[in-house]
Amino acid sequence: MDDNKKTHIRDAHDNDYPSVVRLNDEVVEQTSPMNLERLNYLSSLAAYFKVAVSDDQVVAFLLAMKNGASYQNDNYEWFSSRYHSFLYVDRIVVDSTFQGCGIGTKLYRDLFRFAQAAGIPLITCEINVAPPNEISTAFHTRIGFSEAGSQ
Repeated sequence: MDDNKKTHIRDAHDNDYPSVVRLNDEVVEQTSPMNLERLNYLSSLAAYFKVAVSDDQVVAFLLAMKNGASYQNDNYEWFSSRYHSFLYVDRIVVDSTFQGCGIGTKLYRDLFRFAQAAGIPLITCEINVAPPNEISTAFHTRIGFSEAGSQ
């Protein structure tokens, strides 16, 4: 299935939030819990928050914070202690029925363009090792991420 051709990336809007929360709930063991209140908080800190839309339905999202955000998160703080200029991918989620269609790659390409235009030299993320997220590890390795460390 090549739904990627019909999928477009755009800024997230408030009316997308219920869909974003639902997508996150489907993979909460790999991300972390997020209700509407938490999403409002995260989006207020985000430098980048976009969704992928197919047939007027949100099928993926990517949420990232820039260094210097007042984000209380162990993983974000780990990167903050090591790098002075970066974007931290808090979470990227693609609806399971759209995985393998290139939507995650499309979101990351858009994020890379955003970072380049803003003069941000580094994009960071974390991947769970317990429980292991082998799909995410393979995906991130394929698009050029490499391990910087672990905690």
